[in-house]
Amino acid sequence: MIKPLPARGKGASPLNIEEIYRRHFEMVYRVSFSYLKNPSDAEDVTADVFAKLMQKNVSFQNAEHEKAWLIRTAINTCKDNLSHWWRSRADIDDYENLHGDEPFHIDETLKVVMELPTRYKDVIYLYYYEGYTSEEIARLLRKPHSTIRNHLREARNLLKGVLENEERENR
Repeated sequence: MIKPLPARGKGASPLNIEEIYRRHFEMVYRVSFSYLKNPSDAEDVTADVFAKLMQKNVSFQNAEHEKAWLIRTAINTCKDNLSHWWRSRADIDDYENLHGDEPFHIDETLKVVMELPTRYKDVIYLYYYEGYTSEEIARLLRKPHSTIRNHLREARNLLKGVLENEERENR
């Protein structure tokens, strides 16, 4: 079990922030890239998220709270980034160039997921690629649990239709 470390306040140290960074860098980067689809922008947002961690007086209740705070902060920072006029997009194939020890394999399903509307893309990505439950996603995205379940169901139906069409076309 991972023990949450205080980022600021009593018991905090630069080593705590460094440990949080090591533990969650790849996850924050993946979430950022899933929104921005641009490696440079995802790196900037990832740096901003950890800078916010250092600036804020955050005390985590547990390891899940730590992870959820980082994801929520990454999502909000990405949304801010997307609202800028200079926003540019890259191809989903850039996912294969993610930083980290483990290669991030891009299959056709992930490409289709990234093309879904944001409300579907978010829940599918968090559910299947980050391993969150629908209840956790609801808390993370601050939406009713029933909405998340409906978005998951609708997204699955969309994915099924798109993937079946692609399969028929490739025959």
